[in-house]
This record gives sequence, structure tokens and C-alpha cells, in this order.
Amino acid sequence: MLKQVILAAVVSLVLTLTFTPPWIRFLKRLRYGQVIRSQGPERHQAKAGTPTMGGVVLVLASAGATLLYARSAPETLIALAFMVGYALIGLEDDWRKTAKKSSLGLKAREKLLFQVLLATLLGSWVYFHPELGSDVYLPFIGPVVLGPWYIPFVVLVAISTANAVNLTDGLDGLAAGAAMIALTAYTVIAFEQQSKIAFFTAAVSGACLGFLWFNNYPAQIFMGDTGSLALGAALAAAAVLTKTELLLVIIGGLFVVETLSVIIQVVYFRLTGGRIFRMSPLHHHFELCGWSETTVVRRFWLAATVLAVIGLAIWYWYLA
Repeated sequence: MLKQVILAAVVSLVLTLTFTPPWIRFLKRLRYGQVIRSQGPERHQAKAGTPTMGGVVLVLASAGATLLYARSAPETLIALAFMVGYALIGLEDDWRKTAKKSSLGLKAREKLLFQVLLATLLGSWVYFHPELGSDVYLPFIGPVVLGPWYIPFVVLVAISTANAVNLTDGLDGLAAGAAMIALTAYTVIAFEQQSKIAFFTAAVSGACLGFLWFNNYPAQIFMGDTGSLALGAALAAAAVLTKTELLLVIIGGLFVVETLSVIIQVVYFRLTGGRIFRMSPLHHHFELCGWSETTVVRRFWLAATVLAVIGLAIWYWYLA
């Protein structure tokens, strides 16, 4: 199984490296470039017009490799369908932004509604499969049976994760690299469980690595919401289908911190009118503190790696 898992990652990597350049040229011909928010750091205005929707290739490469090596496994097909569903939400959002040259896109309630519907389907599928069920494993404590409440729990996990990755996607290579690290950790967990989800997570991780060749600073293409929502969905599906939902808080801890920085900033501003961070999400705060973009990204990748290793250690010692 190990050989096939590695091959899934390699195939996805090669597909991404092969098809991203023509996709970039195609997007440039259509002039589908990124619209930069005026509220962001001033230096980011130079990135306006960079092709976006790179997540299309990332998702297609992941799907191709997954179907090649694990098309007969129901759990991988469910995870892949969930990822593609969230990618389509992001694609519609990206298309509205690029076609209308607006920084808005889909309305928040529209995004949320479709995300809830897809997450409800995922939670229901897991709940009605006895081999998975509604147990949630608490490190140091043990399993807790949620019963029907497991479905809204999965909705919360999925929406939180997808939007956390989306918030993190603000610097060249940051989200793709952090997602690759977390998905690699989940590949280890799934492989140890002898779960074919390992093929899916390995494929998505390989696609992230290939995408980084073009998305690393200075980015030739952005993944857009197509990619960030898809990667968040992939992480959520991996956590749910390996029954390590709460461990995702640690393995994907960088995304949690980025999201918390936004929540803290908003709450503090509404209560006091002041700010704790110079700008949120947190990566912008460090930019405005004088760190270069590449320094922020590399140090955040390092933090993501440390958190993933801690998560794996907890899984091996208390959940495996």
C-alpha cells in the first residue's frame, strides 16, 4: 500500500506541474486576474492582475491521482466529492470576482448555505455507516458518542476548516504549504489505520507541492477560493473519515491561530474601538511589523510543521 500511496502523490505532483503553466497562459488571455482589497497591506497592490483560480488544476490533479489508485474505495470517493463540491463554491466566487472585477464575489450567506448542505451530507454519510459512527475521540479521555448531534458537529468542523484555510490564503505559498504539511500528517494517520483515505490525502498533498512551484513568492498564480475552500474541505474530510476531528485543531493549528486572530481583532474592536493586531489575519500583522513576505511564510510553515508533529505524537500515544 505504501508504494501506491507514494505514487498517488507523485502522479498528482506531475499533473500539477504539467498543467499549471498552460492554465496560467489561458487565464492571462482571459484577463482573469486577482482583485486586491484596498484594505490590505499597500505592498500587495502590486499583485493585482495575477491569474487566480489556480485551485482548478490543484483539484483536478488530486482527483485524477485519487481515482487512479483508489476509485473503488467509497470513503475516498466521498472525500473527493466533498472537496470538489467546496471547490465549485469557490470557483463560482472566483468567477464573479474576476468577471466583474470586484473583490466581493458570492454573498456570505450563499457561501454558507452551500457549505452547510455539503457538510450535512458528509456528516450523514459517516453517521449512517456503523464502522465509522458518531464517536468523537478525545485525547487523554476516550470516545464520546454524540448520536444525531454528530451531523451538526461535522458541519461545524467542515465550515470552520474550509474558511480557516481561506483566511490563511493571503501570502504567496502560505496556504498551499501549510495545507500540504497538515495533509501529509493525515496521510501518515490514514496509512497507519490502513485506510484508503491515505491515497486521497497523499494526492492532495502532492498537488499542493506542485502548485507551490508556481505559487511561491513571487506568485505566478493564486489558488483563489477554488483552491482554499477545496483544501479546507479536504482537511475536514480527512479528519472526519479517520475519526480524528478534534486532533485537527492541533494538526491544522496554524489555520486555527489565523482564524482566532481575526475573531479577537473584531471582538476587541467592537468592544473598545481599538486593535490588538496591526492587521488581521495574523500574517498581515507580522508583515506590518517589518517582516518580509517570504520570512512570514517560512516561519509560518515551520510553525505548521511543529504543530503537525505534535498532533502526530498525540495520535500515536493516545489514539492509535
